[in-house]
Amino acid sequence: MTQQAEPAVTTPPASGPKETDGRTAQRSLALRLLARPEVGVFLGAVAVFVFFLIAAPAVRSGSSMATVLYQSSTIGIMALPVALLMIGGEFDLSSGVAVITSALTASMLSYQLTMNVWMGVIVALVASLAIGAFNGWMMVRTGLPSFLVTLGTFLILQGVNLAVTKLITNNVATDDISTMDGFDQAKKVFASSFDVGGVQVKITIVWWLVFAAIATWVLLRTKYGNWIFAVGGNQDSARAVGVPVTFTKITLFMTVGFGAWFIGMHQLFSFNTVQSGEGVGQELIYIAAAVIGGCLLTGGYGSAIGPVFGAFMFGMVQQGIVYAGWNPDWFKAFLGVMLLGATLINLWVRRTATRR
Repeated sequence: MTQQAEPAVTTPPASGPKETDGRTAQRSLALRLLARPEVGVFLGAVAVFVFFLIAAPAVRSGSSMATVLYQSSTIGIMALPVALLMIGGEFDLSSGVAVITSALTASMLSYQLTMNVWMGVIVALVASLAIGAFNGWMMVRTGLPSFLVTLGTFLILQGVNLAVTKLITNNVATDDISTMDGFDQAKKVFASSFDVGGVQVKITIVWWLVFAAIATWVLLRTKYGNWIFAVGGNQDSARAVGVPVTFTKITLFMTVGFGAWFIGMHQLFSFNTVQSGEGVGQELIYIAAAVIGGCLLTGGYGSAIGPVFGAFMFGMVQQGIVYAGWNPDWFKAFLGVMLLGATLINLWVRRTATRR
C-alpha cells in the first residue's frame, strides 16, 4: 500500500513561475549586498571622491591624490587594529597618545644612550605591545569596561609623555636623531617615498594596503577571525563553546599597540623629532574611521575593508577642503556630519539586511 502511494506524491515540473513574481531573487541579492558592512561606506567614499573632484579641481592631479592617500594611510593603518578591537567588542581610548609614547621611547632611548636607532625601535615595539597587553589584561582581570580602563591609560600616558620628555631633554620635544646610526635604513622602512610616473608616493600607502589585506585574511579565513566575531557578539556564549576569550581580547589590544608603534615610528623618522604633547584626540579619529567603515559600537560586526574606505573619506575631506580653498575650521564639523550620517546608514543597513 505504501509503495503504491509514493508515486502519487509527485513534484510538479518547474517549468513555470512558482509563487514568485520575479522580485524575490532581486531582494535576496540586495539583502546579501547590504549585509556586507563595507558596502555603505564604499558608496559614501565614492560620493565624497566625486564631490571633491568637482568642487576642487586641484584634487585631480597625481600629486594631490598621492597626498590624499598619504593622509588616509596614516589614519588607516591605526584604524585597522582599532576596527578589529571594536569587532571584538572593545574600545581603546589610549591609541592616540600611545603613538607618541612609542615614538618618544625610540627617540630618547637611541639619543640619550647613543645607540643605533634600531635598538630604540625594538624597545619601542616591546613597550607598545606591553601597553596593549596591560590594557587587555586589566580589562579582563577586573571586569571593568574597556572605555574606563583605556581612559585611565590615556591619562597616564599623556602625563608620562610630557613629564618624562621634560625631565630627560629639558624640553617638550625630543632631540633630532637624523644623524644617528641606522636612521637612514629605518627611514626607508617607515617613512620613505618612491616615484610612480613622476609622483612621489609614500611607503605608508603600501603598508596600509598590506595590513588591510592581512587583516581581511585573518577575519575571513582563520580561526582567530572567528574568535574575534564570537567574543564581540557574545563572549559568554563564545566561552561556552571553547573560544579563548581572554587570549583573544588581550591580543586584540596588543594589535592596537603594534599599530601605534608603526605609526609612531613613521612620525619619528618623517620629522626626526617628536612633540610630547601630540596624539590627543587622534583616538577619536581612528574610532570614527572604523565606525564609518561599518563597525558597530556594540561589537560582533564589521570588516577590515570598511575602515580602509572610512580612512580614505577622512583623507579626502581633510585635503579636499584645503584644495577647494575653504576654511579648514569646518573640517571637524564635516567629520561630525560624516560620522553621524554613517552611523545612521549602518543602522538602516543592519535593519534592512535582517528584515524578513
